[in-house]
Amino acid sequence: MAASTPNSPTASRNLWIGKPGLLREIVQAAKSWDRTADLNVTEFKSLEGAVTTVAPARTPRRLKFSWDLLPPDDAQHLARLARRVYGPGLQGSAVTSYGPLAVLDPASVNLLDPYQAAAQSSSPSGGDHWFTVTGSMVVSPVIGDTVVARFEDTTRIGWRHGTWTGWPVAPGMRVSWLVPPDWSPATATAQLDWKDAYGEYLSTTAVTGASVTGTAPDAAAFVTPVGGPGVTGIAGLAGACLTIGDDPVPFALGDGCPAMSVTAYSDAPASPLPYRNVSIDLVEVRGAEL
Repeated sequence: MAASTPNSPTASRNLWIGKPGLLREIVQAAKSWDRTADLNVTEFKSLEGAVTTVAPARTPRRLKFSWDLLPPDDAQHLARLARRVYGPGLQGSAVTSYGPLAVLDPASVNLLDPYQAAAQSSSPSGGDHWFTVTGSMVVSPVIGDTVVARFEDTTRIGWRHGTWTGWPVAPGMRVSWLVPPDWSPATATAQLDWKDAYGEYLSTTAVTGASVTGTAPDAAAFVTPVGGPGVTGIAGLAGACLTIGDDPVPFALGDGCPAMSVTAYSDAPASPLPYRNVSIDLVEVRGAEL
């Protein structure tokens, strides 16, 4: 994680963590950092020595961070998340002390779900990854291991986050969106819809072209990427990229921005006080209940 001015979303790509609507930037670089996926592969070996493997379709992400001499404000923020304690601004807001956390990993080039970025849908309608904003979209059978769809020239579709009403952001954060690369920049629309912590629409940043970069407005807690090829016919859905910063990468592996829950936490007073030596472990979840 690069150094930058604290709480300045446009300065660099740092770790952001917290409840959607209450993300905090952790500027200090972690002493150790592991982002290994849980493959859960099981091996079976026959009497003849042949090996068969069985693996689930999904590979949940795990994140492990540790810091030495973390400033007290950052340490308290992580402690609140781990202990599910109400913090400043939570009372009376759309944010609760329970439920999953949002983690914007600075090493993630593409915040889309891996299958979403590759246009591999488990739904015949594509409803697990996309929804129609205007016009119509008819998903075709898989071609070359990816989904394609028939569009109208007025069709606009939104990319669907698996947990929240959009991808978590913080006011002032720079976000870039690249539509599928086989859409013509001359006719395509690239659009970012900003929403508050309740999921209510705030504003839109949009261009005619392949990509758009926008700054999250005040009160923004989520962003939904939207786009359309701008012509009638069949177009692909693979290769889109949603990223923090100004440099989206076509066909980048989707790292996702999954909902996460704290599974382990340690907090040791450091010298000099009030600094802390902190570590935190997180896992990708479908939900997180008390």
